[in-house]
Amino acid sequence: MTKNEIINLLEEKHQELFTLIDNHPNEKWVNGPKNKWTFGQHVLHLADSIQLLNKALNYPKFILKYKFGKSNRETRNYNTVVKKYHKKLTVNQERARQFNSKLKVPLIEKKLFLINKIKAQNKKLQRHTKRWKDKDLDTLIIPHPLMGRMTVREIIMWTAHHVEHHKDTLKKEY
Repeated sequence: MTKNEIINLLEEKHQELFTLIDNHPNEKWVNGPKNKWTFGQHVLHLADSIQLLNKALNYPKFILKYKFGKSNRETRNYNTVVKKYHKKLTVNQERARQFNSKLKVPLIEKKLFLINKIKAQNKKLQRHTKRWKDKDLDTLIIPHPLMGRMTVREIIMWTAHHVEHHKDTLKKEY
């Protein structure tokens, strides 16, 4: 995927999420299905994950290279990243559940703040994507807690899918 295609995908997936949030009743923000996250927790999780990626992308590239190394393989395409993610989720459901078990339930008063946070972080991620050289997107790697080491291009594409994944979950279960 080119940088422009990734940027367009990020924008599309985020807009779908914002439309869903806008059409979701406030009273369900803090209530979710039994033993599942609330609507607000999904939104908080997305905001936090995008913010963490942006923080990593703010580091000088030589620090990322020193700390995590360089990729020794071709960058995977979007569909391959998505398939790998779902495979890892299936095999590691308990690990994923434990990783996210301490996520607090955001109050309804935080809804607008979290929506604005995701919007700002999405735009920031799009700017990072645009500014990075293709070579760096494909050679520098960042660790993902479930997927392992990924190229920067892969983790940005994964972020677009991550938003879609949670949007689809919210649409289906809430």
